[in-house]
Amino acid sequence: MDEGEFNGRVRKLKITDNIKELQTVLRDKTTSRSDFIFYADRLIRLLVEEGLNQLPYRECSIVTPTGHSYNGLRYQKGNCGVSIMRSGEAMEQGLRDCCRSIRIGKILIQSDEETHKAKVVYAKLPPDISQRKVLLMYPIMSTGNTVAQAIKVLREHKVNEDNVILLNLFCTPQAAKNVIAESPGITILTSEIHPVAPNHFGQKYFGTE
Repeated sequence: MDEGEFNGRVRKLKITDNIKELQTVLRDKTTSRSDFIFYADRLIRLLVEEGLNQLPYRECSIVTPTGHSYNGLRYQKGNCGVSIMRSGEAMEQGLRDCCRSIRIGKILIQSDEETHKAKVVYAKLPPDISQRKVLLMYPIMSTGNTVAQAIKVLREHKVNEDNVILLNLFCTPQAAKNVIAESPGITILTSEIHPVAPNHFGQKYFGTE
């Protein structure tokens, strides 16, 4: 899939040998759970760091301990995270490790047993989320249906799509197409776009296999 067909709305981490190794370990069926968590947390951290690079900064001037002035940058206020439960919660610690005081909301979406359609069960979001940039966290996208439902929840809370960055580890081409077609303003940041997604991620990470 060509990222350009989405006008820059789908972005991938620059693939290095390090990142490819992390992806390989997470896809390997022989990987132990302890190793899986360790490598998943490493890849999540890299993804979160790149996600933070997408947020707006403002110029500032500070004074160093030696009395010198320094022109630097600070985040603009008004960022938050939202995890799509349960697998998205695996990414919360990585975000907190980088932004200690960031607000994090949660959305729970489950598939209806009869229709198999995704439906929203629970949502708890910062009251001023409409004024914030949102880092939406969901590690595996196979169809994009769950993420599409979560974005609808954000829209209902007056969140502008342009203010939403989806942090995603593994994404299928179809899922990316579905999400962008439904929400053309959103930005998807992923480590890999591949026809086969490692759907065992949540069960392996949380030990519910």
